[in-house]
Amino acid sequence: MSPDEYCQQKAAQSGSSFYYSFLFLPPERRRAITALYAFCREVDDTVDECTDVAVARNKLMWWRKEIGAMLNAQPSHPVTQALKPHVATLGLNGQHLLAIIDGMEMDLDQTRYLDFAGLQRYCWHVAGVVGILSAQIFGFKNAQTLQYAEKLGLAFQLTNIIRDVGDDARKGRIYLPVNELQQFNVTAADILNSRYSENFTNLMRFQAERAQKLYDEAFALLPPEDRRTQRPGLMMAAIYRTLLDEIQRDGFHVLHQRISLTPIRKLWLAWKTYIRG
Repeated sequence: MSPDEYCQQKAAQSGSSFYYSFLFLPPERRRAITALYAFCREVDDTVDECTDVAVARNKLMWWRKEIGAMLNAQPSHPVTQALKPHVATLGLNGQHLLAIIDGMEMDLDQTRYLDFAGLQRYCWHVAGVVGILSAQIFGFKNAQTLQYAEKLGLAFQLTNIIRDVGDDARKGRIYLPVNELQQFNVTAADILNSRYSENFTNLMRFQAERAQKLYDEAFALLPPEDRRTQRPGLMMAAIYRTLLDEIQRDGFHVLHQRISLTPIRKLWLAWKTYIRG
């Protein structure tokens, strides 16, 4: 199996909304974004699938060294082997790749965030940076496009947090800011024990409104001249916003289940966005 095939398999197996937008890219850019996505999956799985914190930390340290090897010599992992040819040609920043690892390591050190400013810092590492790198891979002329992509990444991550409240709680994590839990009179125990209430619904509506506002702010930043090349991000946004709408229509019943869209619906949303241009 070639490095590109390994990354393709990693992306396809994930069932992520991101995968559907990759299908519409030219081959070279599709290989690049698939390699980036596979890298994100590898380091994320290191944290999520490893029960020993020390082992997970050592694995992330290995990935840091592997990024160095990719930038300076010969990488050994299929993901970095697939990513290496695109780093120079697309101007990808190695520090951004290391920042993603920093974000994954934050999950080993922290399971709560006092306020949105702290959560936003985490989101920048695990999603904002990914947005910037993705925009570079898709192609852009106006530097403002990177601001759009960074903000869109934050909106995606907040949508993930809303969707995954129950799943994260079962791992002992609560990403909803502590001061906002207090503001809406929702306790950590309510989240951890899957207790629904009107207060919880109001809290989640507040989270959803903030995410929706970020989508609007991101779209306002996208320069017209880059809209066509940035269509993959717009496809992802169509899928994620539809998911957010579905969660809201379902009454934010996210504590006991993971609400998702079917693959055919994701593909349809991606296709509709693509042909709209």
